[in-house]
Amino acid sequence: MHQSQAARVALEKRLAANGGWTGWSRAWLLNAAARLEDGTLAREQLEYLIRRCTFPNLFDAHPRRGGNISIFQIDGNFGGTAGIAEMLLQSHDREVSLLPALPKQWPSGHVKGLRARGGFEVDQEWTTGELRAVSIRSIAGGLCKVRYRDKVVELSTEAGKSYRLNGALERL
Repeated sequence: MHQSQAARVALEKRLAANGGWTGWSRAWLLNAAARLEDGTLAREQLEYLIRRCTFPNLFDAHPRRGGNISIFQIDGNFGGTAGIAEMLLQSHDREVSLLPALPKQWPSGHVKGLRARGGFEVDQEWTTGELRAVSIRSIAGGLCKVRYRDKVVELSTEAGKSYRLNGALERL
């Protein structure tokens, strides 16, 4: 069994056993779904995190053991924002992957300033669920492999310079 298949089985078992009843646990589920590039499941976990595990002010609500009230715990807030970033940009396996877990319910949007491993800062725009443009700023210089779906391009970058690509990963 491949690692990602094993991770999916573990995630499904955790969901079947009613996992995710605390903010940090729901955020873990969100991040795991995003890493598996499952935008539908990631969005579902984000909705549960907001609806079931947060106070009206959006602070993470952690149930207190033995009591009927919840207390604030920052883990769900940090994990939730990390999960959103993971839905929009991933940078493991020496690649910068664009919109890897974009849910259908976010058909258009943009994000600026997400950081990727290797010293890159990424801005993205998308419409109708498709990448429209990306700008990659190289902080340290060096090779940057960029993936969008099944296409991968390599950019030889210089520190301090920006590189703009269209949705087909062609330079603009």
